[in-house]
Amino acid sequence: MPIVAQSSTETDWVSRFADEVIADSERRAPGKPVVVASGLSPSGPIHLGNLREVMTPHLVADEIRRRGYEVRHLISWDDYDRYRKVPAGVEGVDDSWGEYIGKPLTSVPAPAGSAYPDWAAHFKAAMVDALAELGVEYDGISQTEQYTTGVYREQILHAMRNRAKIDAILDQYRTKKAPAKPQKSQKPVEEAELEAAEGSGAAAEDDGSGGTAGYFPYKPYCGQCGKDLTTVTSYDDDTTELAYVCTACGFGETVRLSEFNRGKLVWKVDWPMRWAYEGVIFEPSGVDHSSPGSSFVVGGQIVREIFDGVQPIGPMYAFVGISGMAKMSSSRGGVPTPADALKIMEAPLLRWLYARRRPNQSFKIAFDQEIQRLYDEWDKLESKVADGSVLPADAAAYSRAARTAAGELPRTPRPLPYRTLASVVDITAGAEEQTLRILSELDPANPLNSLDEARPRLDRAENWITTQVPADQRTLVREEPDTELLGSLDDQGRESLRRLMEGLDTHWSLDGLTTLVYGVPKVMAGLEPDAKPTPELKVAQRTFFALLYRLLVSRETGPRLPTLLLAVGADRVRKLLGA
Repeated sequence: MPIVAQSSTETDWVSRFADEVIADSERRAPGKPVVVASGLSPSGPIHLGNLREVMTPHLVADEIRRRGYEVRHLISWDDYDRYRKVPAGVEGVDDSWGEYIGKPLTSVPAPAGSAYPDWAAHFKAAMVDALAELGVEYDGISQTEQYTTGVYREQILHAMRNRAKIDAILDQYRTKKAPAKPQKSQKPVEEAELEAAEGSGAAAEDDGSGGTAGYFPYKPYCGQCGKDLTTVTSYDDDTTELAYVCTACGFGETVRLSEFNRGKLVWKVDWPMRWAYEGVIFEPSGVDHSSPGSSFVVGGQIVREIFDGVQPIGPMYAFVGISGMAKMSSSRGGVPTPADALKIMEAPLLRWLYARRRPNQSFKIAFDQEIQRLYDEWDKLESKVADGSVLPADAAAYSRAARTAAGELPRTPRPLPYRTLASVVDITAGAEEQTLRILSELDPANPLNSLDEARPRLDRAENWITTQVPADQRTLVREEPDTELLGSLDDQGRESLRRLMEGLDTHWSLDGLTTLVYGVPKVMAGLEPDAKPTPELKVAQRTFFALLYRLLVSRETGPRLPTLLLAVGADRVRKLLGA
């Protein structure tokens, strides 16, 4: 028995949409599964902006499932879209792929060396794996299969019979000034924004107008060269005979559309046709789909007046920004994908970034040092959930990130701070025995017994260090003491080092060393170790910390000192500090 929806005034954005979708579904199709939808074009790497096209309906669908309703989340793989251009910087692809422009994505060879049979399958595969890791439950639909097996035959014939009406609807918008395109960001790739609206390459397709023989909402792929550079020259409603010529190779033929399966409806007709065919209740869309005269707006009129359907509830979703990507593979042209993100962060954290912001709010996904702060924020949220001090909206976002209606997502048994793990694997270069030694000393009262207890977070932190932190920012501990620097110290400098080394044995834990390194400057200033810092004291602490970094790693900054000291080991610390 479905659970009654909560009042929308008391719930988060996901629950509010779930309330609306359930109510609409019960009006339109009582007793049937609730249908939400996403569309993705595997025309190249499917990036983190595109992921919002999936996560928005996924989160709503998952909330509806939690309430006991049956839900179908459809993901249409727009693999029957035309191949538009050769993307820059894709490994295994060169300018020769330009000869395939105009063919369906499933008819374009995969990049050289790929294990997949075609272009679409190659780029779809990584997204399929990422969605599985993210816990996204969906029904995948290949538009190549739908069109080439005649699933949409009646819808195509219906659209062709009503082509004059479709043309009249589209003409209402053709006379309007096209919406201004947002200017391309001048920011460097480290601060790039990924427009989620690029989820479907079909968004930029023509609407079928421009032919001298009249308007036709259907585009055949050429029977000789396989490209869509074709022009329909005639169509007979009674016989369904369609004649076309190809401007690429000159080929022409007459086919019977009631039997012909090598073509597709133009995008602004195709999308509303699918809404009606699938009974879609909820499907968000990006900025370019939602502006006046664009696909979603025009589609609402076409689905009502041509296909006797209803436009879905369709919130517009905003940009997803990226910070970092210091060593992002040039093979992808600097565009990070969900698979890239999942190499450096656990699935619940990535889910949380999409769940905690309303669709119309932009946000950033960190590939730089900011990821450490995000993990700190996530861990603090977990603590608040555990002790009951969390706010309701934050609790809802956490729940949607950590689990789905099907159950909990995999988690790290001992979620040690990400910044600590990153520092340790940075210093140890991933040596497991040394890493375990250091991590087991973080909390001597509750030592880590196996690195598996810290995984997968440990592995994500190691991947971040090795793939995103430039080599010149990696930590290299000195092999020998800096005798010149040690010899230049005054009495106060030497005394501060003596006090630090004196306290190592009694403070050898993460908390103990934190107290020690902050306490030495206090004691040197004649204060108690637990004294509150003053502006003057903070200056003294920074000076002391810089000295330690220079003696240990030959720089004035580095990993947090308590973690660094644990990693280096007490004996080596004493050696480098001149004991």
